[in-house]
Amino acid sequence: MAINRFMRATLKALSYPEILDKKNGYRLQRAAVNAAHPHVLRPFYKIWDREVYAGDHNVPVRIFSPDLEGTYPALLFFHGGGWVTGNIDSYDKVCTNMAKITRHTVISVDYRLAPEYKFPAAPEDCYQVARELFLHSDLFGIKPEQITLIGDSAGGNLAAVVSLMARDRGEFLPSRQILLYPATNNDHTENSPFESVRSNGKGYLLTSKRMVDYMALYRSSEEDLHNPYYAPLICDDLRNQPQTLIITAEFDPLRDEGEAYGRKLMEFGNVVEMHRIHDALHGFMSLGPGFKHVKKAYRYINAFLNRPVDHLNRMVFESQDTGDEQKQNDHEEVNGLEA
Repeated sequence: MAINRFMRATLKALSYPEILDKKNGYRLQRAAVNAAHPHVLRPFYKIWDREVYAGDHNVPVRIFSPDLEGTYPALLFFHGGGWVTGNIDSYDKVCTNMAKITRHTVISVDYRLAPEYKFPAAPEDCYQVARELFLHSDLFGIKPEQITLIGDSAGGNLAAVVSLMARDRGEFLPSRQILLYPATNNDHTENSPFESVRSNGKGYLLTSKRMVDYMALYRSSEEDLHNPYYAPLICDDLRNQPQTLIITAEFDPLRDEGEAYGRKLMEFGNVVEMHRIHDALHGFMSLGPGFKHVKKAYRYINAFLNRPVDHLNRMVFESQDTGDEQKQNDHEEVNGLEA
């Protein structure tokens, strides 16, 4: 399907070089991602940098609080970037917007990156921060049931994995998780069982080749391909998982595996809500909050967060926008596109 003017402009705004195939190219790609999303201290937000002790190292975290007095529930956020790129600096804008729009304290985790620190370093870092937060939630004046795990792309994978680890280890159990266009499967080649890997695997920002390269850098051995903490979709038992909101993007190679994970969670008796954002690309949450895709995602996120934990009881797919309203939205947002 040919992309429209708005999609082309969005693709340009989100794109960065595909250089993972070069020797040490991942370092250059990290630099490109960080340069495209610099950390800027913004007024009207409360931001603190802290560290969580994790045995032989500390895990940095950045805390974003709404600019209002009071105590807020928390979003424990795991950033995307294929487990190889991204950090709390490059997600500064996303997290400040998230704190403001959701009126939650956002705690962003700077987990260790591959290939210097391969699987399972990233999920273990995320688990240790989650454990500290859930077992010592009085530090923020919040209750464990007020903590929601959230992540995008590779971070969505990590949020799902931390929930599995929490159930298996029995130290705490999140009540909610939000997975934004998550990576859940272990195969992004032409042999993938999911059509979106092929139909959206070229030309739409995140390519299937890039996912293959990311996962090769991330894993420690071929055995990891069969580990549910690496690819949660292959888990044989998804019982006792948090209430889950999954948001996918139409033009994303990860679309089908994210939705398949939601269906599998439901098969094991979990409560799941899913929305596919029409005409959206992978990574769209990095755009400004004025974009319709971001606005729509936050409407779903806020509705999910404001709903009582035991009240969500169905899976919902996003309806498609059509007609003149869609064209008008595209025109308005191209003119206001943030680079």
